[in-house]
Amino acid sequence: MTERLKKQLEFIIEIDKMKTVYRRALIIHDRSRTETDAEHSWHFAVAALLLYEYAAEDGIEIERVVRMALVHDLVEIYAGDTFAYDTRGYSDKEERERNSADKLFAILPADQAKEFRFLWEEFDAMETADSRYAAAIDRLLPFISNAMTEGYAWKRFGVTEDQVMKRMAPIESALPALWEFVAETVRDARGKGYMK
Repeated sequence: MTERLKKQLEFIIEIDKMKTVYRRALIIHDRSRTETDAEHSWHFAVAALLLYEYAAEDGIEIERVVRMALVHDLVEIYAGDTFAYDTRGYSDKEERERNSADKLFAILPADQAKEFRFLWEEFDAMETADSRYAAAIDRLLPFISNAMTEGYAWKRFGVTEDQVMKRMAPIESALPALWEFVAETVRDARGKGYMK
């Protein structure tokens, strides 16, 4: 076995840990538990393929977006998931995730480590059309989960309407066709007491 293949297999085994990193959004179907990062990443990749026709910007490389979807939360294997509305958790999120990326991507052969790191950084920066579209999809999914589960995480953590609208802002520019859905859902959720 080559050294390259050993590293790739080690990485595949290591990222299995992603199946044990739990998020705050419930599984919509049966509400039996919160989803894992691995489940979220798969859902994100499929949603990105499905909603691609609504992307506002031209030139989006959907294959690149799918790769971002699969890589974007890998660092949470060590850093843990930081809830989108946890201001205290965000105070050191960047440092925790950077340290995690250093550790995790170092397992890979150098060329793949560079590629994965670049995809992860590009996603977080939201400075390219691909990453803006990816960020919009990433934010849409937990939003849908909360809407379909009577505001499970919103109510549990005291999330306000202003916080949700600020978090959903990338959808307005990257997926404008979905913005009315977001606005209507927020109005409905507020009326039902799912958020403050």
